[in-house]
Amino acid sequence: MLTLDENFLHRLVESSPDIIIAVDREGTIIYYNDGARQNLHFSPAEIIGQKVTRIYPSEDEARRVMKAMRESPDGGRISNFETCFCDNCGQHIPVAISGSLIRDEQGKEVGSIGYARDIRLMRQREQLATAGEIAVSLAHEMNNPLETIINNLDLLTRCVEHNLTESELVVETERLDSIRGSIARVQAIIRRLDEMARKGVYLTRDYLQGRKMTDLAPRERDSGRAHTASPCAREDWALAAMSVLVLDDDVSVVTSLADLLRAERCNVHTATRPSAALGILRNVKIDAVISDVVMPEMDGYEFYLKVKEEIPTMPVILMTAYYYDKDHVIKRSRPLGIEGAIFKKPVNPTKLRTMLVQARQKSEGERLQNGKKHPSQVSTAESAAAAPNGDALATPAAVDLPTSVTVAPSPDPNRPGVNGHR
Repeated sequence: MLTLDENFLHRLVESSPDIIIAVDREGTIIYYNDGARQNLHFSPAEIIGQKVTRIYPSEDEARRVMKAMRESPDGGRISNFETCFCDNCGQHIPVAISGSLIRDEQGKEVGSIGYARDIRLMRQREQLATAGEIAVSLAHEMNNPLETIINNLDLLTRCVEHNLTESELVVETERLDSIRGSIARVQAIIRRLDEMARKGVYLTRDYLQGRKMTDLAPRERDSGRAHTASPCAREDWALAAMSVLVLDDDVSVVTSLADLLRAERCNVHTATRPSAALGILRNVKIDAVISDVVMPEMDGYEFYLKVKEEIPTMPVILMTAYYYDKDHVIKRSRPLGIEGAIFKKPVNPTKLRTMLVQARQKSEGERLQNGKKHPSQVSTAESAAAAPNGDALATPAAVDLPTSVTVAPSPDPNRPGVNGHR
């Protein structure tokens, strides 16, 4: 067995960055290492020979630590026992102590030694991790209602422009622009929350006297990002007669998105559960699917796998309200045919329209190569009885618009059954 000389052991203890303090049975400090000096800012001359209560906020706290040692079931030892020290400036320092009683050859208690570590940084990291989890969840929950608001605002803008006089339109347009500006501000705040969660750093500013608040004010780079309304008058209806299935467990998102697509002259079918959506796909001719990523029954990846298994060429658009690829759903889907994804709900209606147009053009290009007709030229069945347990909504529904959209090729009309089911 390797034997260490006394000088080496002394240097070993002295070089530790942790606080190491030993006391005799009366509680007088008899050893105080350099790590203790750096953390507590007492010099050895100031502290050795003093009562250990000098480094505690109160005598009661010192007694609490000694009581824990003496009542420990582990032979007078404690591990990571949380308490608080008080440095030479009077600042309280939260620490975790591992220590034990010191006994002589007869087993009589003659003192104790403690190894303490400053846990302020660890607590800060834990708090930041918790704050990050809250920020991510808050952003997700706020993005869903924002999706509904933006979709309905787009529809309202179209209605206003078609039904008001020119003078009335000036007033109402200002009001609609004010709403868009407020939405943009909320979205900028959500982006700040996401930035804080990812970087683990946040800034504060004065709130009331002696109090601080987290600085979530939008940055200059976030200005000018307000969502602009989709043009109301369309010379071409690129999505006319396109049959779209919308899947989302949030009914308000489903409904608003379905209304938006119907305004584009799409035929819209809706579901709030993946099992219901699969039922519709098996019974109704569908040109494209818009699906949320985070859902109760199965996530977007599992749903996409089932769609791909039954209808290999069905275009699928995955969307998430999260600002990143939570659970790597989009990443796992890409090798299987997903071409893109939409993050950061709410999704710009114009952007979603563009993606659907691209999916349709891709499908039509494949059909032209095969000399087949577009599905809009073929009669389709209704979806009311398609969903099991009546889970399909009778009215159009909107989907969780993830920030990532993935488009797989459209159904092959040569395959047997609706949508080319195997």
